[in-house]
Amino acid sequence: MTDPSPRRLDESGAPVRFEFEGREIVAREGDSVALALAASGIRHLRDSVVSGDPRGMYCMMGTCFDCLVEIDGQPNRQACMTPVSEGLNVRIQRGAPVVGESA
Repeated sequence: MTDPSPRRLDESGAPVRFEFEGREIVAREGDSVALALAASGIRHLRDSVVSGDPRGMYCMMGTCFDCLVEIDGQPNRQACMTPVSEGLNVRIQRGAPVVGESA
């Protein structure tokens, strides 16, 4: 029987720690935020601005914009295009920011 839980194929690279919704995530140097979250079993990255339904990773190469998150208070960051760095604070993006609203 195959274990469906996520796991890394390559454990090389120095560990990098950051926070997602108050939870410590341990990534590897060179990971994107999306890859680190997926490897930790996290799939819900934002809520749809239309329906409120949860959205997650899809293309993992910066084309679909489904992986938008808030990073260090800045909304609309593509998790798949953002490399991890020590101490990032990543949060689920809920809805769309209001134009003119500061983060």
